[in-house]
Amino acid sequence: MSGLLALLDDVAGIAKVAAASVDDVIGQAAKAGAKAAGAVIDDAAVTPKYVQGFQPARELPIVWRIARGSIKNKLLFLLPIGLLLANFAPWVITPLLMLGGAYLCFEGAEKVYHLFVPHHHNADEPADLVKDPAHLEEQKVQGAIKTDFILSAEIMTIALAEIPDSNIWMEGATLAAVAIGITVAVYGSVALIVKADDLGLLMSTKGRLGVTRALGRGIVKAMPGFLKALMIVGTAAMLWVGGSIVLHGFDVLGASWLYDTIHHIAEDVAHAVSSAQGFVKWAVTAALDGIFGLALGLALIPVATKILVPTWSALRGGKATAKH
Repeated sequence: MSGLLALLDDVAGIAKVAAASVDDVIGQAAKAGAKAAGAVIDDAAVTPKYVQGFQPARELPIVWRIARGSIKNKLLFLLPIGLLLANFAPWVITPLLMLGGAYLCFEGAEKVYHLFVPHHHNADEPADLVKDPAHLEEQKVQGAIKTDFILSAEIMTIALAEIPDSNIWMEGATLAAVAIGITVAVYGSVALIVKADDLGLLMSTKGRLGVTRALGRGIVKAMPGFLKALMIVGTAAMLWVGGSIVLHGFDVLGASWLYDTIHHIAEDVAHAVSSAQGFVKWAVTAALDGIFGLALGLALIPVATKILVPTWSALRGGKATAKH
């Protein structure tokens, strides 16, 4: 009997340790995922465009296919690569973060640039693809998964950099939790966004109460403005997060002048106000990081469009179609 009690006590102890480990994984995953906010918002803002033009019945299946591709990107490719780098080549993490931050700056700056210099996409796809919805859907899904791979790489790298030093199993579990949690959050939000207008239309035509029909009409009218606002927020978040990542990377590598200057300016402005100093300091820092990100992104646009894209197209032997 005493042996059984001892065994049960050991099992209870193991369960407590396991529960504590789970709590640690969830807590670390939440903190690490929060740091990737800019890329996450951009992911949620970008994805709805891939289901535009399809029948409503195909919207959720397309989102589900992209979500499955995103999980595969994160768990099968990016997670093991991240763990290998973190444990055997940690010096690579900061340059990779800076590269991903520069990409976010480029993406955000390109969107700002095209507000003033509109461009057309009428040559993106051959005309015959429009007549083949299945082919077009496959092309759109694969394009979305490729775009997701870049954003997921940035998310996973940011998350990995935020995980405290621990063993490889804890890091792997935390990254897996980040991958699953962010994918569910992003594509769950995307599913709600792309079906919101259908729900509003259903409410406006089938609702039994006047208030239900009015709410449905309000949802239908509000969705275009909501999508535009989401894109603006996503762009601002990309510039802010991308700029802050690059600046922090310079600080880590020893080139701290600009990073320190921004923080000194933010502290001076915060001290000049009598209340909400913490928020003011954060807002000034974020704004200056975003301005730096915009400047860096604008500088990268000609590099990407005039050098990188033609070079890549030449290597592939194809015709340049400069989306990015």
